[in-house]
Amino acid sequence: MNIENLKQNPFFLTDDDVNWVESTLKAMTDDEKIGQLFFMVGYRQDEEFLTHLSKDLGVGGLMCRPMDKDSVIAAITTLQRNSRIPMLIAANLENGGKGIVQEGTRIASNMAVAATGDPDYAYQLGKICAEEGKSVGANFAFAPVIDIDYNFRNPITNTRTFGSDPDMVLRCGEAYLKGCQEQDVCVSIKHFPGDGTDERDQHLVTSINSLSPEEWEATYGRNYRYLVDHGAKAVMVGHIAQPQYSKKLNPSLSDADILPASLSPELLKGLLRGSMGFNGLILTDATTMAGFAMAMPRDQAVPKAIENGCDMFLFTKNLEEDVGFMRKGFQDGLLSRERLEEAVRRILALKASLGLHKKDNIPDAKAAERVLGCNEHRQAAREIADRSITLVKEQPGLLPLSPEKQKRVLLYDIEGEANAIGYSRESGLTGQLRGLLEKEGFTVTLFHADGVYEGHQSSYSKMREDYDLILYLCSLATKSNQTVVRIEWQNPMGLNVPIYFKSIPTVFISVENPYHLLDVPRVPTYINTYGVNDYTLELLVDKLLGRSEFVGKSPVDPFCGKWDTKL
Repeated sequence: MNIENLKQNPFFLTDDDVNWVESTLKAMTDDEKIGQLFFMVGYRQDEEFLTHLSKDLGVGGLMCRPMDKDSVIAAITTLQRNSRIPMLIAANLENGGKGIVQEGTRIASNMAVAATGDPDYAYQLGKICAEEGKSVGANFAFAPVIDIDYNFRNPITNTRTFGSDPDMVLRCGEAYLKGCQEQDVCVSIKHFPGDGTDERDQHLVTSINSLSPEEWEATYGRNYRYLVDHGAKAVMVGHIAQPQYSKKLNPSLSDADILPASLSPELLKGLLRGSMGFNGLILTDATTMAGFAMAMPRDQAVPKAIENGCDMFLFTKNLEEDVGFMRKGFQDGLLSRERLEEAVRRILALKASLGLHKKDNIPDAKAAERVLGCNEHRQAAREIADRSITLVKEQPGLLPLSPEKQKRVLLYDIEGEANAIGYSRESGLTGQLRGLLEKEGFTVTLFHADGVYEGHQSSYSKMREDYDLILYLCSLATKSNQTVVRIEWQNPMGLNVPIYFKSIPTVFISVENPYHLLDVPRVPTYINTYGVNDYTLELLVDKLLGRSEFVGKSPVDPFCGKWDTKL
């Protein structure tokens, strides 16, 4: 990497900026350079720990997990005041400012944005994420997710993606990038080479992108190339192998030698840097994931991640040990001086491109108060919720609902927190929906599993006598470290499975996962909301009662390719 690269896409540095990068690099010790490679994580305002990271180790960046506003500001202030070189401060700003600060706005999931059919909402999402993150000191968004949700069984992509249409993913990814980087907040398109074809989670295994090189180039590759060409400053690389492309670039590779992208010189140097010409920052996804940890012994993997093409190392399994592995790898030649210098130069160039070397980078609490949850941001959240709610299929003549026609409602709740300590059906989403319906004049009964043994359950005749409508509210969100996202029904024999829909009108509402028709295939009326913000349930009730239209369009196949789900 030469100095001229710093003046090109995506850094576009001035001569003064380049001088800062080169003079800073020249003045650094080897230990300081190694410190810059690490991108750590913070869960709370811990003065001693944060000072150690920024002052003693001199790490290059830190990702904030969501905290309250005062804690976030205090943590970032500690970091920036103690760091000799300004730090990159990141968060998973995928669906709004709540990705970093509890007082932020929850806008919408990526899939909800795509369901509106209007990529301008992705621009608004990127802009709002940047504005709210920046207000508390963030300068880096670990977003947008440009994975393609090809496999409905994947337990981690799901609503984090803009869907299964590569064109919509590209249009929304580009719009987010523009909205975010216009606010001088760096984006990191992820998770290269692309999640969504495997049904497994890279948190738990080295997952696979199984497309051929030709298929990959026409989908994931096209999207990555376009966003790289249009100014993406960083790429986050997943612990995802791309076997066919790796072998295309290195035909001598045996299957056992194929590495996840985060460690693969073929995919990092040959494809991303070489063929695609990416000049920005490459960082690993979290190296605490099993998909990284199982690839090779950790004392080798830590320095090899940088040597093989990444510029920053995200998180540590054991801080002092991993820093030690990086130092020893450098001393022993596993990490070359050339790669160390190149990586640090790009880290500094990214910081200069954001103007961090010209600012004090200390957040202003009063300014944050004006931005977080402001009316403009809340209005965007409401609009996206309104335009994304999707009526997937409908029993003819059932909607709109009314207390005159369907007064007595039996409400089944399927919430992911139902087995958690302190869970309350009344305070959860079920309780909120029940309250909204009762306010409209419905009489709502929560399902209780009484008489669970065969021969003693509620009779068919009594169910027909007691209820005019059955509603299901299902809230099972995808999250790291799951292997499946399926409904687990109550024993015996699926006591709460939808079985009365031939006799009692039944509506199934999924507020998180768009694929639940796999488990309730013959339910005649089914609705997806792709997540919940402050307005979703209120707007859903308006639509159920006919006060507004369902206009959302599914960004994926909600029928999961099964014939019976369309019945």
